[in-house]
Amino acid sequence: MSLKDRIAEDMKTAMRAKDTVRLEAIRMLRAAIQRREVDERVSLDDGAVLAVLEKLVRQGQESIQQFEAASRTDLVQKEQAALAVWSAYRPEPLSASEVEALIQEALTETQAASLKDMGRVVAYLKPRAQGRADMAAVSARVKERLS
Repeated sequence: MSLKDRIAEDMKTAMRAKDTVRLEAIRMLRAAIQRREVDERVSLDDGAVLAVLEKLVRQGQESIQQFEAASRTDLVQKEQAALAVWSAYRPEPLSASEVEALIQEALTETQAASLKDMGRVVAYLKPRAQGRADMAAVSARVKERLS
């Protein structure tokens, strides 16, 4: 079952259970997926759906920081509930040792020797680590290794 189909089934289940918090979060995710499909005029595969999910999670985390700064605990709780629902669709995160092994593999495969090769290394890593590791942290680690 594709990720989009799983999300659709979970939405139906949430409707039947009258779970409004879960339903709202899933509807927000489906709307973001559909918006991207309409904008690009394509049907998204699991990788692209995961990219949309990651973007939503990142936006949710930024919103939580802003709501905390504004002392809006009600909105913080709402965002945290949505993040909890979305986390069920994310793949198992990579451990630090797995990230290091993946970076080493990327450096070997791309034969990277300097910072000029960073783009190739990150391009190699992105499909393997996206959604499973913080790509900003991975990029920083690659830059550190190439320096």
